Amino acid sequence: MTQLWRRKPFAVTKVGQLWRLVRESHEQPIEGQSRQAELVEPGETGVTFIGHSSFFLQIGGRNVLVDPVFATRLILLRRQRHPGIRVETIPAIDVVLVTHAHMDHLNIASLRKIIRSTRRLRGRAPEIVVPHGVEDLVSQLGFRKVLTLKWWQEVEVAGLRVTMTPCRHWGARMFKDTHRGFGGYVIRSGNRSIYHSGDTAYFDGFAEIGRRLAPEVALLPIGAYFPDSYRSVHTSPEEAVRGFVELGARVMVPMHYGTFRLGREPMDEPLKRLRAEAARLGIGDRIRVLEEGETLRT
Repeated sequence: MTQLWRRKPFAVTKVGQLWRLVRESHEQPIEGQSRQAELVEPGETGVTFIGHSSFFLQIGGRNVLVDPVFATRLILLRRQRHPGIRVETIPAIDVVLVTHAHMDHLNIASLRKIIRSTRRLRGRAPEIVVPHGVEDLVSQLGFRKVLTLKWWQEVEVAGLRVTMTPCRHWGARMFKDTHRGFGGYVIRSGNRSIYHSGDTAYFDGFAEIGRRLAPEVALLPIGAYFPDSYRSVHTSPEEAVRGFVELGARVMVPMHYGTFRLGREPMDEPLKRLRAEAARLGIGDRIRVLEEGETLRT
């Protein structure tokens, strides 16, 4: 009974953990440099890593942003590396995809910048796709259209076929608004397809996504896996590689590492473990690690 009485409430423990991450995020200067957005040729597909889980995709002649976060801070938590490209260098965006409401994936200030930039370039705002239950966070920002999806639902938007895929995570903006949906996306144009898993732990859904949708390129998370309890919602590098193999995709691009200090593992550890596991399985040539601002052309 004495031990139970002395145990800290969950909220107190969580705030203490977050404050430690915030303090550590300010200890070193922000590294890296932004570069000019690279545009691919007609008929090519481009995957540009912005940082963390943010990507600029060029597919089917359309421009797509997934989980775009350009902000230096998420309230108090500061990023460790600059975004690979800046909003001002990106062409007009056709559609924005947001995987869930967590602040390192849905950043209101960044979304407003994207809307302003696209309006300036094209005269109208982009569309946005969000999980069911997230629409209230973006409906008043000025997007031309707000579309919501649940797992396995599909929509045609900006000439692309977008399918929301399952994942193992959670979708709250704050601690208790658990009504919000979450998921990943497969974006398809003709025979070209890109899978962005969103945040997820390892689960048997990778194999099902592969069977149903057969994505060509897989963007998979490899960070924030320690302590081990975090693996209930995040994949370790080895689990990400396992998910990639079960998907059957041709190329894996790692994400969700190196930008924000979210887990307790060393910031440089996820890539080391990823490369070691890929080498062990003999698939190192199928893993493409992109620097911030670098573009994979397919």
